[in-house]
Amino acid sequence: MRKSRLSLFKSTSMLISVVGIIMVALTVIVVAYVGFSMVSSGFTNEIASGNQYDELANLKSAYSSLESQFDSIKSSYAGNSDTSAVEKYNDARLELTRANSAIENVQSALDSDKPSNEVDSRLDFATQQLNKATEAYNNL
Repeated sequence: MRKSRLSLFKSTSMLISVVGIIMVALTVIVVAYVGFSMVSSGFTNEIASGNQYDELANLKSAYSSLESQFDSIKSSYAGNSDTSAVEKYNDARLELTRANSAIENVQSALDSDKPSNEVDSRLDFATQQLNKATEAYNNL
């Protein structure tokens, strides 16, 4: 009877040791997986925001070019007595202001680390606004 208790104690303690080692190994694997996913997610977000910053720079460049075009024709509309032409210029200039506001909105989203999909939607909206301003300029 004594040997069977000793044998039972040995097998039980061996089982507990094996289960403990398995639990420690699983814990290490889970922690490593979570850490890896966080790091890879960080890299993905940095890459996405890098592309978004590039798109923002392109929008700003296009905006400043369009703004200089507006400024170059401003004098021809400023002294014009035709109110419909002045109103048309002012409407086009309003579209340019809306495009600038949309671009600043994108910059704000990037500065405050908004999610990538939200920044993308703001970039799309800013691009649409800039296209409207370009179209309004071309219609002058």
